[in-house]
Amino acid sequence: MPYDDSPPPTRRARPLSVAAALAAVCLTAAGCGGGPEADGAGAAPPGPGAGAASSTAPTPTGKQPEPSGTASPSDSGAGADSGSAKPLPKGPLTGRTVVIDPGHNPRNRDHTREINEKVDIGTGRKECDTTGTSTDDGYAEARFTLDVSHRLRTLLEAEGARVRLTHDADRPFGPCIDERARIGNEAKADAVVSVHADGSAVGNRGFHVILPAGVKGGGADTSKIVNSSADLGARIAGHFVRTTGSAPSNYIGGNTGLDTRNDLGGLNLSTVPKVFVECGNMRDPKDAALLTSASWRQKAAQGLADGITSYLKG
Repeated sequence: MPYDDSPPPTRRARPLSVAAALAAVCLTAAGCGGGPEADGAGAAPPGPGAGAASSTAPTPTGKQPEPSGTASPSDSGAGADSGSAKPLPKGPLTGRTVVIDPGHNPRNRDHTREINEKVDIGTGRKECDTTGTSTDDGYAEARFTLDVSHRLRTLLEAEGARVRLTHDADRPFGPCIDERARIGNEAKADAVVSVHADGSAVGNRGFHVILPAGVKGGGADTSKIVNSSADLGARIAGHFVRTTGSAPSNYIGGNTGLDTRNDLGGLNLSTVPKVFVECGNMRDPKDAALLTSASWRQKAAQGLADGITSYLKG
């Protein structure tokens, strides 16, 4: 769920070129509806509307997710460079910089006053961050996003990319949405991907990629990144289908897996190509079973990596 999420605005039509790009990728990926658990959507926490942010996560009970199989966080400081101690291998992404933005922070729930402070998103003001959602068994979205982000970092580094995280659970809360955007901008990233999971109603299943709308006002101007971000998002959506077997969302985006929004500070303030990816719905039992599976999270990271690589290779 986007960290600066609120009841979504009226959905805006996407440019035809974006839908066409997704269709082309899906054709090569054996179709957008195929694969196990491909009828997808998800379940929602209390609050207005599908996809509304959960202010608090349930106390962990019942079955917990499988071990991540990844090392503990190694970055230090907001926007820290990759934790790699060795030189990166030469590969197709050598010379490219990717910023991964793990949605939320596991400790946000202990700093509600700070994360409720509003910041400027160019076209208005919104809360610094939110706690994110969780599964009914208490697996927090912030834990999910960090795990997938670590896996994604490893895959991209193997292709030669220089990878930065906006945070690695190494700070008491946040970073705030404006700082998350600034980290990508200052890194002059070739691509930024913000990793999330949604919190919608039971029966709502599947993933969707959120694209920046054309926004200009205050400190926000997305005019230079709308088309490139749409290309990035379409490629990620197509590869995510093929690699995970999950279908595009059945409740957002008209079964395309793509949605355009103008109310997310992380997108509004970005000056480099950026998208959010809602990997599934934590509140739907079937989607939750995927999101809590370490093997599926590896597939999710691979789908993201393949989409990013496809975009950067052109």
